[in-house]
Amino acid sequence: MPPDYDALKQAFRDKAYTLTNHASDRAVLREIDDFEIEEAVIAGEVIEDYPNDKYGPSCLILGKTKAGRNLHVQVSYPPVVKVITAYEPTAAKWDEDLKTRK
Repeated sequence: MPPDYDALKQAFRDKAYTLTNHASDRAVLREIDDFEIEEAVIAGEVIEDYPNDKYGPSCLILGKTKAGRNLHVQVSYPPVVKVITAYEPTAAKWDEDLKTRK
């Protein structure tokens, strides 16, 4: 069954998600707030799918915050939605569209 992206976004609207310890640590180091993660996921699009990820099926979302900050957020699919990591994509690793790895 294909992932339900609408349910994933709804989990973020409802604040029905958690951050892994890794995601929480990285967000603090990268100065990314929870509300920015929510904005990026809700407004974003899935750019990579990881159906066989070691932590369970997940995807990478590219989204833009209301302040204009581009973020990549890796999240697991419902029913248990977790943020695995979040970061600002860089030109060194991503093409100009921020969707394609170099």
